[in-house]
Amino acid sequence: MTTQGTSRRRTVAGATLVVAALVGVTACGGGGGKSGGGGGKGPGFDAGVGKVASPSDKKGGELKFIATQDADSWDPQRGYYGFAWDFMRYYTRTLVTPKPGPGAESRAVVPDLATDTGKISADKKTYSFTLRPGSTWEDGKPVTSRDIKYGIERTWAQDKISGGPTWLMQVLDPDKKYKGPYKDTSKDKLGLSAIETPDDRSIVFHLARPNGDFLQMLAIPAAAPVRQDMDKAEKYALRPFSSGPYKFESYDPNKSLVLVRNDKWDKNSDPVRKALPDRISVKLTTNADAMDSDLIAGNYDLDLNATGMGSAGRQKALQTAKGNVDNPQTGFIRYAAFPQSVAPFDNVHCRRAVIYGADHTSLQTARGGPEAGGDIGTGMLPPAVQGFEKGYDPYGIAQGKADPAKAKEELKACGKPDGFTTTIAVRNNKPQEVATAESLQASLKKIGIDAQVDPYDGAQYATVIGAPKNVKAKNYGIIVQGWGADFPSGQGYLQPIVDGRFIQESANQNYPEINDPAIEKLIDDAIAETDPVKAGKIYQEANKKVMEGAYYLPFTFEKNIIWRSSRLTNVYTTDAYNGRYDYAALGVVK
Repeated sequence: MTTQGTSRRRTVAGATLVVAALVGVTACGGGGGKSGGGGGKGPGFDAGVGKVASPSDKKGGELKFIATQDADSWDPQRGYYGFAWDFMRYYTRTLVTPKPGPGAESRAVVPDLATDTGKISADKKTYSFTLRPGSTWEDGKPVTSRDIKYGIERTWAQDKISGGPTWLMQVLDPDKKYKGPYKDTSKDKLGLSAIETPDDRSIVFHLARPNGDFLQMLAIPAAAPVRQDMDKAEKYALRPFSSGPYKFESYDPNKSLVLVRNDKWDKNSDPVRKALPDRISVKLTTNADAMDSDLIAGNYDLDLNATGMGSAGRQKALQTAKGNVDNPQTGFIRYAAFPQSVAPFDNVHCRRAVIYGADHTSLQTARGGPEAGGDIGTGMLPPAVQGFEKGYDPYGIAQGKADPAKAKEELKACGKPDGFTTTIAVRNNKPQEVATAESLQASLKKIGIDAQVDPYDGAQYATVIGAPKNVKAKNYGIIVQGWGADFPSGQGYLQPIVDGRFIQESANQNYPEINDPAIEKLIDDAIAETDPVKAGKIYQEANKKVMEGAYYLPFTFEKNIIWRSSRLTNVYTTDAYNGRYDYAALGVVK
Protein backbone atom coordinates (compact mmCIF):
# COMPACT_ATOMS: atom_id res chain seq x y z
CA MET A 1 0.00 0.00 0.00
CA THR A 2 1.46 3.30 -0.79
CA THR A 3 0.41 5.36 2.14
CA GLN A 4 -2.72 3.29 2.59
CA GLY A 5 -2.24 -0.11 0.96
CA THR A 6 -1.04 -1.94 -2.22
CA SER A 7 -0.24 -5.23 -3.82
CA ARG A 8 2.79 -6.22 -5.79
CA ARG A 9 1.52 -5.02 -9.13
CA ARG A 10 -1.65 -3.11 -8.30
CA THR A 11 0.31 -0.22 -6.88
CA VAL A 12 -2.09 2.49 -7.95
CA ALA A 13 -4.49 1.27 -5.35
CA GLY A 14 -1.65 1.18 -2.90
CA ALA A 15 -1.01 4.80 -3.58
CA THR A 16 -4.63 5.55 -3.07
CA LEU A 17 -4.44 3.91 0.30
CA VAL A 18 -1.61 6.19 1.11
CA VAL A 19 -3.55 9.10 -0.29
CA ALA A 20 -6.50 8.22 1.87
CA ALA A 21 -4.16 8.23 4.79
CA LEU A 22 -3.65 11.96 4.39
CA VAL A 23 -6.86 13.30 2.87
CA GLY A 24 -9.09 15.77 4.80
CA VAL A 25 -12.74 15.65 6.13
CA THR A 26 -15.89 17.83 7.25
CA ALA A 27 -18.36 17.25 9.93
CA CYS A 28 -22.07 17.79 10.18
CA GLY A 29 -24.29 16.98 13.12
CA GLY A 30 -24.76 13.52 14.42
CA GLY A 31 -26.23 12.90 17.78
CA GLY A 32 -25.45 14.63 21.07
CA GLY A 33 -22.64 14.00 23.46
CA LYS A 34 -20.36 15.97 25.69
CA SER A 35 -16.75 17.02 25.46
CA GLY A 36 -14.54 14.06 26.16
CA GLY A 37 -16.05 11.86 23.51
CA GLY A 38 -19.69 11.22 24.22
CA GLY A 39 -19.77 11.74 27.95
CA GLY A 40 -17.63 10.17 30.59
CA LYS A 41 -13.88 10.01 30.84
CA GLY A 42 -11.67 8.12 28.40
CA PRO A 43 -9.75 5.14 29.78
CA GLY A 44 -6.38 6.83 29.27
CA PHE A 45 -3.74 7.85 26.75
CA ASP A 46 -2.65 4.85 24.64
CA ALA A 47 -5.11 2.63 26.52
CA GLY A 48 -5.94 0.96 23.19
CA VAL A 49 -2.34 0.32 22.14
CA GLY A 50 -1.03 -3.14 22.98
CA LYS A 51 -4.07 -3.92 25.12
CA VAL A 52 -7.88 -3.79 25.12
CA ALA A 53 -9.48 -0.61 26.45
CA SER A 54 -12.95 -0.84 28.03
CA PRO A 55 -13.63 -4.56 27.46
CA SER A 56 -17.34 -5.44 27.29
CA ASP A 57 -19.79 -7.87 25.71
CA LYS A 58 -22.74 -5.52 26.01
CA LYS A 59 -24.86 -5.33 22.87
CA GLY A 60 -26.90 -2.49 21.44
CA GLY A 61 -26.64 1.12 20.37
CA GLU A 62 -25.33 2.84 17.26
CA LEU A 63 -21.62 2.95 16.43
CA LYS A 64 -20.98 6.26 14.69
CA PHE A 65 -18.07 6.67 12.28
CA ILE A 66 -17.15 9.91 10.52
CA ALA A 67 -14.68 10.27 7.66
CA THR A 68 -13.36 12.63 5.04
CA GLN A 69 -12.72 9.88 2.50
CA ASP A 70 -15.17 7.35 1.11
CA ALA A 71 -13.86 3.91 0.20
CA ASP A 72 -12.34 3.48 -3.23
CA SER A 73 -14.93 0.68 -3.44
CA TRP A 74 -17.07 -1.29 -0.97
CA ASP A 75 -16.85 -4.26 -3.34
CA PRO A 76 -14.58 -6.76 -1.52
CA GLN A 77 -12.64 -7.62 -4.67
CA ARG A 78 -12.18 -3.99 -5.73
CA GLY A 79 -11.52 -2.14 -2.49
CA TYR A 80 -7.94 -1.33 -1.56
CA TYR A 81 -8.11 1.27 1.18
CA GLY A 82 -6.92 -0.12 4.50
CA PHE A 83 -9.86 1.33 6.43
CA ALA A 84 -12.25 -0.29 3.95
CA TRP A 85 -10.68 -3.72 4.49
CA ASP A 86 -11.15 -3.26 8.23
CA PHE A 87 -14.78 -2.14 7.82
CA MET A 88 -15.70 -4.81 5.25
CA ARG A 89 -15.54 -7.50 7.92
CA TYR A 90 -18.94 -6.28 9.09
CA TYR A 91 -20.52 -7.70 5.92
CA THR A 92 -17.95 -10.06 4.42
CA ARG A 93 -16.31 -13.18 5.75
CA THR A 94 -13.27 -15.10 4.54
CA LEU A 95 -11.92 -18.61 5.09
CA VAL A 96 -9.44 -17.20 7.58
CA THR A 97 -9.07 -13.73 9.07
CA PRO A 98 -6.62 -11.73 11.22
CA LYS A 99 -6.73 -12.83 14.82
CA PRO A 100 -8.83 -10.48 16.98
CA GLY A 101 -6.27 -9.00 19.33
CA PRO A 102 -4.13 -5.93 19.89
CA GLY A 103 -0.88 -5.16 18.12
CA ALA A 104 1.25 -8.09 17.04
CA GLU A 105 -1.42 -10.64 18.03
CA SER A 106 -3.32 -9.66 14.89
CA ARG A 107 -0.48 -10.76 12.62
CA ALA A 108 -1.65 -14.37 12.99
CA VAL A 109 -4.67 -15.68 11.10
CA VAL A 110 -7.48 -17.73 12.61
CA PRO A 111 -10.39 -19.70 11.09
CA ASP A 112 -13.43 -17.72 9.98
CA LEU A 113 -15.64 -19.47 7.41
CA ALA A 114 -13.31 -22.45 7.58
CA THR A 115 -13.14 -24.98 10.42
CA ASP A 116 -9.38 -24.53 10.71
CA THR A 117 -6.47 -22.82 8.96
CA GLY A 118 -6.28 -25.52 6.31
CA LYS A 119 -4.47 -28.74 5.55
CA ILE A 120 -1.20 -28.09 3.68
CA SER A 121 0.41 -30.68 1.42
CA ALA A 122 3.99 -31.84 1.90
CA ASP A 123 5.16 -29.77 -1.07
CA LYS A 124 3.39 -26.70 0.42
CA LYS A 125 1.50 -26.04 -2.81
CA THR A 126 -1.96 -27.42 -1.95
CA TYR A 127 -4.25 -25.98 0.73
CA SER A 128 -7.52 -27.73 1.62
CA PHE A 129 -10.32 -26.25 3.73
CA THR A 130 -13.68 -27.37 5.07
CA LEU A 131 -16.38 -24.76 5.65
CA ARG A 132 -17.99 -24.64 9.08
CA PRO A 133 -21.76 -25.32 9.12
CA GLY A 134 -24.32 -22.56 9.68
CA SER A 135 -22.66 -19.79 7.67
CA THR A 136 -25.34 -18.07 5.61
CA TRP A 137 -26.06 -15.15 3.35
CA GLU A 138 -28.41 -12.38 4.41
CA ASP A 139 -31.34 -14.22 2.79
CA GLY A 140 -30.61 -17.36 4.81
CA LYS A 141 -29.05 -19.45 2.04
CA PRO A 142 -25.82 -21.21 3.02
CA VAL A 143 -22.44 -19.85 1.99
CA THR A 144 -20.84 -22.53 -0.20
CA SER A 145 -17.34 -23.28 -1.40
CA ARG A 146 -18.49 -22.29 -4.88
CA ASP A 147 -19.46 -18.85 -3.59
CA ILE A 148 -15.92 -18.43 -2.27
CA LYS A 149 -14.40 -19.61 -5.53
CA TYR A 150 -16.62 -17.29 -7.56
CA GLY A 151 -15.75 -14.30 -5.37
CA ILE A 152 -12.05 -14.95 -5.80
CA GLU A 153 -12.44 -15.45 -9.56
CA ARG A 154 -13.87 -11.94 -9.90
CA THR A 155 -10.37 -10.54 -9.35
CA TRP A 156 -9.35 -11.95 -12.74
CA ALA A 157 -11.97 -9.74 -14.46
CA GLN A 158 -9.68 -6.72 -14.46
CA ASP A 159 -11.73 -4.99 -17.16
CA LYS A 160 -14.68 -4.81 -14.73
CA ILE A 161 -13.36 -5.59 -11.25
CA SER A 162 -10.23 -3.43 -11.19
CA GLY A 163 -8.43 -1.54 -8.46
CA GLY A 164 -8.16 -4.25 -5.82
CA PRO A 165 -5.24 -6.46 -4.78
CA THR A 166 -4.04 -9.13 -7.19
CA TRP A 167 -2.04 -11.33 -4.82
CA LEU A 168 -4.27 -14.36 -5.41
CA MET A 169 -3.98 -14.00 -9.18
CA GLN A 170 -0.21 -13.98 -8.91
CA VAL A 171 -0.08 -17.03 -6.63
CA LEU A 172 -2.77 -19.17 -8.28
CA ASP A 173 -2.43 -18.18 -11.93
CA PRO A 174 0.86 -16.33 -12.52
CA ASP A 175 0.57 -16.76 -16.28
CA LYS A 176 -2.91 -15.20 -16.24
CA LYS A 177 -4.48 -17.94 -18.31
CA TYR A 178 -7.89 -17.52 -16.69
CA LYS A 179 -9.97 -14.58 -17.95
CA GLY A 180 -12.44 -14.19 -15.11
CA PRO A 181 -16.04 -15.37 -14.59
CA TYR A 182 -17.60 -12.88 -17.02
CA LYS A 183 -15.60 -14.39 -19.89
CA ASP A 184 -15.69 -17.93 -18.51
CA THR A 185 -17.01 -20.38 -21.10
CA SER A 186 -17.73 -23.15 -18.60
CA LYS A 187 -21.38 -23.77 -17.77
CA ASP A 188 -21.11 -22.79 -14.10
CA LYS A 189 -18.64 -19.92 -14.68
CA LEU A 190 -16.25 -21.57 -12.23
CA GLY A 191 -13.47 -22.47 -14.65
CA LEU A 192 -10.40 -21.44 -12.64
CA SER A 193 -8.55 -24.75 -12.45
CA ALA A 194 -6.35 -23.69 -9.52
CA ILE A 195 -9.38 -23.86 -7.18
CA GLU A 196 -11.41 -27.03 -6.76
CA THR A 197 -14.77 -27.37 -4.99
CA PRO A 198 -15.43 -31.12 -4.50
CA ASP A 199 -18.64 -30.31 -2.62
CA ASP A 200 -20.44 -27.37 -1.03
CA ARG A 201 -18.26 -27.40 2.08
CA SER A 202 -14.85 -28.29 0.60
CA ILE A 203 -12.42 -26.05 -1.25
CA VAL A 204 -8.88 -26.82 -2.45
CA PHE A 205 -6.27 -24.35 -3.71
CA HIS A 206 -3.34 -25.33 -5.94
CA LEU A 207 -0.48 -22.83 -5.84
CA ALA A 208 1.98 -22.49 -8.69
CA ARG A 209 4.77 -22.49 -6.10
CA PRO A 210 4.96 -22.40 -2.29
CA ASN A 211 4.10 -19.10 -0.65
CA GLY A 212 4.32 -18.69 3.11
CA ASP A 213 1.89 -15.75 3.06
CA PHE A 214 -0.93 -17.56 1.27
CA LEU A 215 -3.09 -17.63 4.39
CA GLN A 216 -2.54 -13.87 4.77
CA MET A 217 -3.81 -13.44 1.21
CA LEU A 218 -6.90 -15.50 2.00
CA ALA A 219 -7.56 -13.22 4.99
CA ILE A 220 -8.09 -10.04 2.93
CA PRO A 221 -11.54 -9.16 1.52
CA ALA A 222 -10.48 -10.06 -2.04
CA ALA A 223 -10.90 -13.69 -0.91
CA ALA A 224 -14.47 -13.12 0.33
CA PRO A 225 -17.39 -15.02 -1.22
CA VAL A 226 -19.73 -13.38 -3.71
CA ARG A 227 -22.90 -15.19 -4.70
CA GLN A 228 -23.17 -15.45 -8.45
CA ASP A 229 -26.88 -14.60 -8.65
CA MET A 230 -26.31 -11.42 -6.61
CA ASP A 231 -23.25 -10.19 -8.50
CA LYS A 232 -23.76 -6.84 -10.24
CA ALA A 233 -20.20 -6.56 -11.60
CA GLU A 234 -19.14 -2.88 -11.51
CA LYS A 235 -22.28 -1.92 -9.54
CA TYR A 236 -21.83 -4.51 -6.81
CA ALA A 237 -20.07 -1.91 -4.62
CA LEU A 238 -23.32 0.04 -4.24
CA ARG A 239 -24.97 -2.80 -2.33
CA PRO A 240 -22.77 -5.81 -1.50
CA PHE A 241 -24.70 -8.90 -0.40
CA SER A 242 -23.78 -9.76 3.18
CA SER A 243 -22.25 -12.94 4.57
CA GLY A 244 -21.42 -11.21 7.86
CA PRO A 245 -23.29 -9.95 10.93
CA TYR A 246 -24.42 -6.70 9.28
CA LYS A 247 -26.03 -5.78 5.96
CA PHE A 248 -26.43 -2.58 3.98
CA GLU A 249 -29.48 -0.49 4.82
CA SER A 250 -28.42 2.51 2.75
CA TYR A 251 -25.43 3.97 0.93
CA ASP A 252 -25.14 7.42 -0.60
CA PRO A 253 -21.62 7.69 -2.09
CA ASN A 254 -19.48 10.41 -0.49
CA LYS A 255 -22.30 11.22 1.93
CA SER A 256 -23.33 8.35 4.18
CA LEU A 257 -23.50 4.61 4.74
CA VAL A 258 -25.66 2.67 7.21
CA LEU A 259 -25.41 -0.98 8.22
CA VAL A 260 -28.00 -2.83 10.28
CA ARG A 261 -28.02 -6.28 11.80
CA ASN A 262 -28.22 -9.26 9.46
CA ASP A 263 -30.85 -11.36 11.21
CA LYS A 264 -29.73 -14.46 9.28
CA TRP A 265 -26.23 -14.34 10.75
CA ASP A 266 -25.59 -17.09 13.28
CA LYS A 267 -23.10 -16.26 16.01
CA ASN A 268 -22.42 -20.01 16.43
CA SER A 269 -20.97 -20.05 12.89
CA ASP A 270 -18.69 -17.08 13.52
CA PRO A 271 -16.02 -17.37 16.22
CA VAL A 272 -14.45 -14.01 15.38
CA ARG A 273 -16.99 -11.17 15.28
CA LYS A 274 -18.62 -9.83 18.43
CA ALA A 275 -21.33 -7.94 16.49
CA LEU A 276 -22.19 -5.72 19.47
CA PRO A 277 -23.79 -2.56 17.99
CA ASP A 278 -27.33 -2.72 16.61
CA ARG A 279 -26.54 -0.18 13.93
CA ILE A 280 -23.36 1.18 12.31
CA SER A 281 -23.35 4.53 10.54
CA VAL A 282 -20.75 6.44 8.56
CA LYS A 283 -20.99 10.19 7.95
CA LEU A 284 -18.82 11.39 5.06
CA THR A 285 -17.77 15.02 5.15
CA THR A 286 -15.17 17.35 3.69
CA ASN A 287 -13.86 19.53 6.51
CA ALA A 288 -11.15 17.78 8.51
CA ASP A 289 -10.99 20.41 11.26
CA ALA A 290 -14.76 20.34 11.74
CA MET A 291 -14.59 16.54 11.90
CA ASP A 292 -12.03 16.68 14.68
CA SER A 293 -14.21 19.16 16.58
CA ASP A 294 -17.23 16.88 16.23
CA LEU A 295 -15.22 13.92 17.49
CA ILE A 296 -14.04 15.82 20.56
CA ALA A 297 -17.62 17.04 21.18
CA GLY A 298 -18.82 13.43 21.20
CA ASN A 299 -21.00 13.65 18.10
CA TYR A 300 -19.18 10.69 16.56
CA ASP A 301 -17.15 7.83 17.96
CA LEU A 302 -14.12 7.60 15.69
CA ASP A 303 -12.59 8.55 12.35
CA LEU A 304 -13.16 5.72 9.87
CA ASN A 305 -10.05 6.65 7.86
CA ALA A 306 -7.88 6.70 11.01
CA THR A 307 -5.35 8.97 9.33
CA GLY A 308 -4.65 11.07 12.41
CA MET A 309 -6.15 14.24 13.82
CA GLY A 310 -5.18 17.57 12.31
CA SER A 311 -2.93 20.00 14.12
CA ALA A 312 -5.68 22.02 15.82
CA GLY A 313 -7.76 19.00 16.80
CA ARG A 314 -4.72 17.09 17.97
CA GLN A 315 -3.61 19.95 20.21
CA LYS A 316 -7.06 20.33 21.76
CA ALA A 317 -7.49 16.59 22.27
CA LEU A 318 -4.12 16.21 23.98
CA GLN A 319 -4.80 19.21 26.22
CA THR A 320 -8.44 18.57 27.19
CA ALA A 321 -9.18 14.87 26.63
CA LYS A 322 -5.91 12.95 26.43
CA GLY A 323 -7.63 9.88 27.87
CA ASN A 324 -9.53 9.55 24.58
CA VAL A 325 -6.41 9.45 22.42
CA ASP A 326 -4.18 6.67 21.14
CA ASN A 327 -0.80 7.04 19.41
CA PRO A 328 -0.15 3.78 17.53
CA GLN A 329 2.40 2.80 14.93
CA THR A 330 0.63 2.80 11.57
CA GLY A 331 2.82 0.27 9.75
CA PHE A 332 3.86 2.92 7.22
CA ILE A 333 7.30 4.30 6.51
CA ARG A 334 7.60 7.80 5.06
CA TYR A 335 10.73 8.10 2.97
CA ALA A 336 12.71 9.53 0.09
CA ALA A 337 13.62 7.24 -2.79
CA PHE A 338 16.58 7.74 -5.15
CA PRO A 339 15.91 6.62 -8.76
CA GLN A 340 19.10 5.12 -10.17
CA SER A 341 18.12 6.20 -13.69
CA VAL A 342 18.73 9.81 -12.70
CA ALA A 343 22.39 10.86 -12.43
CA PRO A 344 24.22 11.07 -10.12
CA PHE A 345 22.01 8.71 -8.11
CA ASP A 346 23.28 5.82 -10.20
CA ASN A 347 26.27 6.10 -7.85
CA VAL A 348 25.80 4.62 -4.34
CA HIS A 349 28.08 7.23 -2.81
CA CYS A 350 25.90 10.09 -4.04
CA ARG A 351 22.89 8.36 -2.51
CA ARG A 352 24.71 7.90 0.78
CA ALA A 353 25.70 11.57 0.74
CA VAL A 354 22.01 12.53 0.89
CA ILE A 355 21.36 10.13 3.79
CA TYR A 356 24.27 11.53 5.79
CA GLY A 357 23.46 15.12 4.81
CA ALA A 358 19.82 14.97 5.93
CA ASP A 359 18.73 16.48 9.24
CA HIS A 360 16.63 13.58 10.53
CA THR A 361 15.06 15.43 13.45
CA SER A 362 13.98 18.21 11.11
CA LEU A 363 12.39 15.63 8.80
CA GLN A 364 10.59 14.06 11.76
CA THR A 365 9.35 17.49 12.84
CA ALA A 366 8.07 18.21 9.34
CA ARG A 367 6.06 14.98 9.50
CA GLY A 368 4.44 16.16 12.77
CA GLY A 369 6.98 15.30 15.46
CA PRO A 370 7.38 12.10 17.51
CA GLU A 371 3.66 11.67 18.26
CA ALA A 372 1.92 12.84 15.09
CA GLY A 373 4.76 11.97 12.73
CA GLY A 374 6.44 8.94 14.25
CA ASP A 375 9.78 7.61 15.36
CA ILE A 376 12.81 8.43 13.24
CA GLY A 377 13.10 5.67 10.64
CA THR A 378 16.35 3.72 10.39
CA GLY A 379 15.53 1.00 7.84
CA MET A 380 12.92 -0.13 5.32
CA LEU A 381 11.02 -2.64 7.47
CA PRO A 382 8.59 -1.01 9.93
CA PRO A 383 8.08 -2.21 13.52
CA ALA A 384 4.69 -3.78 12.69
CA VAL A 385 6.22 -6.20 10.14
CA GLN A 386 7.84 -9.51 11.04
CA GLY A 387 11.58 -9.10 10.53
CA PHE A 388 11.89 -5.61 11.97
CA GLU A 389 15.22 -5.38 13.79
CA LYS A 390 15.22 -2.94 16.68
CA GLY A 391 18.48 -1.06 16.88
CA TYR A 392 19.49 -1.66 13.26
CA ASP A 393 20.81 1.73 12.11
CA PRO A 394 23.64 1.47 9.56
CA TYR A 395 23.82 5.23 8.93
CA GLY A 396 23.43 6.48 12.51
CA ILE A 397 20.11 8.06 11.58
CA ALA A 398 18.57 7.65 15.03
CA GLN A 399 20.91 10.27 16.49
CA GLY A 400 18.72 12.75 14.63
CA LYS A 401 21.47 14.92 13.21
CA ALA A 402 23.08 15.41 9.83
CA ASP A 403 26.67 14.22 9.50
CA PRO A 404 28.22 16.80 7.15
CA ALA A 405 31.71 15.27 7.36
CA LYS A 406 30.56 11.85 6.17
CA ALA A 407 28.31 13.47 3.57
CA LYS A 408 31.32 15.33 2.18
CA GLU A 409 33.36 12.11 2.11
CA GLU A 410 30.61 10.40 0.11
CA LEU A 411 30.33 13.35 -2.30
CA LYS A 412 34.04 13.09 -2.93
CA ALA A 413 33.78 9.32 -3.44
CA CYS A 414 31.04 9.79 -6.02
CA GLY A 415 33.04 12.37 -7.97
CA LYS A 416 30.94 15.36 -6.88
CA PRO A 417 33.07 17.00 -4.16
CA ASP A 418 31.35 20.36 -4.68
CA GLY A 419 27.86 18.87 -4.73
CA PHE A 420 25.34 18.68 -7.56
CA THR A 421 21.87 19.80 -8.65
CA THR A 422 18.76 17.60 -8.53
CA THR A 423 14.98 17.76 -8.15
CA ILE A 424 12.72 16.53 -5.35
CA ALA A 425 9.31 15.32 -6.53
CA VAL A 426 6.49 15.69 -4.00
CA ARG A 427 2.70 15.50 -4.15
CA ASN A 428 1.15 18.96 -4.00
CA ASN A 429 -1.87 17.78 -2.01
CA LYS A 430 0.16 16.43 0.92
CA PRO A 431 1.30 19.31 3.17
CA GLN A 432 3.44 17.03 5.35
CA GLU A 433 5.23 15.67 2.29
CA VAL A 434 5.89 19.19 0.99
CA ALA A 435 7.23 20.12 4.42
CA THR A 436 9.59 17.13 4.48
CA ALA A 437 10.80 17.96 0.96
CA GLU A 438 11.56 21.51 2.04
CA SER A 439 13.34 20.26 5.16
CA LEU A 440 15.49 17.94 3.06
CA GLN A 441 16.17 20.74 0.60
CA ALA A 442 17.45 23.01 3.39
CA SER A 443 19.79 20.44 4.93
CA LEU A 444 21.21 19.29 1.56
CA LYS A 445 22.02 22.89 0.63
CA LYS A 446 24.49 22.93 3.52
CA ILE A 447 26.58 20.20 1.87
CA GLY A 448 26.44 21.67 -1.64
CA ILE A 449 23.47 19.77 -3.06
CA ASP A 450 21.03 22.14 -4.76
CA ALA A 451 17.68 20.34 -4.66
CA GLN A 452 14.72 22.05 -6.31
CA VAL A 453 11.30 21.03 -4.98
CA ASP A 454 8.75 20.17 -7.68
CA PRO A 455 5.19 19.79 -6.33
CA TYR A 456 3.15 17.74 -8.81
CA ASP A 457 -0.53 16.82 -8.99
CA GLY A 458 -0.83 14.06 -6.39
CA ALA A 459 -3.80 12.52 -8.17
CA GLN A 460 -1.54 11.80 -11.15
CA TYR A 461 1.13 9.96 -9.20
CA ALA A 462 0.90 6.80 -11.35
CA THR A 463 2.04 8.60 -14.50
CA VAL A 464 4.32 11.17 -12.83
CA ILE A 465 6.55 9.43 -10.30
CA GLY A 466 5.14 5.99 -11.19
CA ALA A 467 6.50 6.19 -14.74
CA PRO A 468 10.29 5.64 -14.80
CA LYS A 469 10.62 7.35 -18.19
CA ASN A 470 8.97 10.49 -16.83
CA VAL A 471 11.07 10.36 -13.66
CA LYS A 472 14.23 10.40 -15.76
CA ALA A 473 12.93 13.12 -18.10
CA LYS A 474 12.01 15.35 -15.15
CA ASN A 475 15.35 14.74 -13.41
CA TYR A 476 13.56 13.50 -10.28
CA GLY A 477 16.58 12.38 -8.31
CA ILE A 478 14.60 12.29 -5.05
CA ILE A 479 10.99 11.13 -4.67
CA VAL A 480 9.09 11.72 -1.42
CA GLN A 481 6.55 8.98 -0.71
CA GLY A 482 5.30 6.43 1.81
CA TRP A 483 4.37 2.77 1.97
CA GLY A 484 2.40 0.36 4.13
CA ALA A 485 1.86 -3.40 3.98
CA ASP A 486 -1.16 -5.21 2.57
CA PHE A 487 -0.44 -7.80 5.25
CA PRO A 488 2.21 -7.69 7.98
CA SER A 489 5.05 -9.60 6.33
CA GLY A 490 8.12 -8.77 4.28
CA GLN A 491 6.33 -9.91 1.14
CA GLY A 492 3.35 -7.70 1.90
CA TYR A 493 5.59 -4.73 2.63
CA LEU A 494 9.08 -4.99 1.17
CA GLN A 495 8.76 -6.87 -2.11
CA PRO A 496 6.75 -4.29 -4.11
CA ILE A 497 9.28 -1.54 -3.41
CA VAL A 498 12.59 -3.41 -3.78
CA ASP A 499 12.09 -6.30 -6.22
CA GLY A 500 13.28 -5.58 -9.77
CA ARG A 501 10.64 -7.93 -11.17
CA PHE A 502 8.01 -5.40 -10.09
CA ILE A 503 9.32 -2.37 -11.94
CA GLN A 504 6.49 -1.12 -14.13
CA GLU A 505 6.11 1.41 -16.92
CA SER A 506 3.24 3.04 -15.02
CA ALA A 507 2.11 2.88 -11.39
CA ASN A 508 5.61 1.71 -10.46
CA GLN A 509 6.40 1.62 -6.73
CA ASN A 510 10.02 0.48 -6.96
CA TYR A 511 11.07 4.10 -7.44
CA PRO A 512 14.83 3.49 -7.08
CA GLU A 513 14.47 0.81 -9.79
CA ILE A 514 16.35 -1.68 -7.61
CA ASN A 515 17.26 -4.69 -9.72
CA ASP A 516 19.52 -6.78 -7.51
CA PRO A 517 19.48 -10.59 -7.95
CA ALA A 518 20.76 -11.03 -4.39
CA ILE A 519 17.76 -9.16 -2.98
CA GLU A 520 15.38 -11.10 -5.21
CA LYS A 521 16.90 -14.41 -4.08
CA LEU A 522 16.38 -13.48 -0.43
CA ILE A 523 12.77 -12.50 -1.12
CA ASP A 524 12.09 -15.76 -2.97
CA ASP A 525 13.61 -17.75 -0.12
CA ALA A 526 11.51 -15.88 2.43
CA ILE A 527 8.29 -16.36 0.44
CA ALA A 528 8.91 -20.10 0.25
CA GLU A 529 9.38 -20.28 4.04
CA THR A 530 6.12 -21.12 5.85
CA ASP A 531 7.47 -20.32 9.34
CA PRO A 532 6.85 -16.54 9.72
CA VAL A 533 9.69 -16.13 12.22
CA LYS A 534 12.20 -17.79 9.91
CA ALA A 535 10.84 -15.82 6.95
CA GLY A 536 11.21 -12.63 8.98
CA LYS A 537 14.92 -13.34 9.49
CA ILE A 538 15.37 -13.64 5.72
CA TYR A 539 13.49 -10.40 5.07
CA GLN A 540 15.74 -8.84 7.67
CA GLU A 541 18.73 -9.72 5.49
CA ALA A 542 16.96 -8.31 2.43
CA ASN A 543 16.35 -5.06 4.30
CA LYS A 544 20.07 -4.86 5.10
CA LYS A 545 20.93 -5.26 1.41
CA VAL A 546 18.50 -2.45 0.56
CA MET A 547 20.00 -0.14 3.17
CA GLU A 548 23.57 -1.00 2.14
CA GLY A 549 22.62 0.09 -1.36
CA ALA A 550 21.29 3.40 0.03
CA TYR A 551 18.27 3.27 -2.26
CA TYR A 552 16.00 4.90 0.32
CA LEU A 553 16.22 7.48 3.07
CA PRO A 554 13.59 6.56 5.69
CA PHE A 555 12.04 9.59 7.41
CA THR A 556 9.73 8.07 10.02
CA PHE A 557 8.17 4.87 11.22
CA GLU A 558 4.81 6.59 11.11
CA LYS A 559 2.58 7.13 14.11
CA ASN A 560 -0.79 8.89 14.30
CA ILE A 561 -2.86 10.56 16.99
CA ILE A 562 -6.30 8.93 16.70
CA TRP A 563 -9.49 9.57 18.65
CA ARG A 564 -11.88 7.15 20.38
CA SER A 565 -15.02 8.31 22.14
CA SER A 566 -15.72 7.40 25.73
CA ARG A 567 -18.70 5.34 24.51
CA LEU A 568 -16.49 2.81 22.74
CA THR A 569 -15.81 -0.64 24.16
CA ASN A 570 -13.33 -3.36 23.14
CA VAL A 571 -10.96 -0.78 21.67
CA TYR A 572 -7.51 -1.82 20.48
CA THR A 573 -5.23 -1.07 17.54
CA THR A 574 -3.93 -3.85 15.31
CA ASP A 575 -0.88 -4.50 13.16
CA ALA A 576 -3.13 -6.30 10.66
CA TYR A 577 -4.86 -3.02 9.79
CA ASN A 578 -1.85 -0.69 9.99
CA GLY A 579 -2.52 0.68 13.45
CA ARG A 580 -6.28 1.11 13.05
CA TYR A 581 -8.76 -0.11 15.60
CA ASP A 582 -10.23 -3.57 15.08
CA TYR A 583 -13.61 -2.33 13.89
CA ALA A 584 -15.31 -5.73 14.09
CA ALA A 585 -14.62 -5.90 17.85
CA LEU A 586 -16.05 -2.49 18.79
CA GLY A 587 -19.13 -1.93 20.90
CA VAL A 588 -20.77 1.18 22.34
CA VAL A 589 -22.27 2.12 25.66
CA LYS A 590 -25.82 3.22 24.94
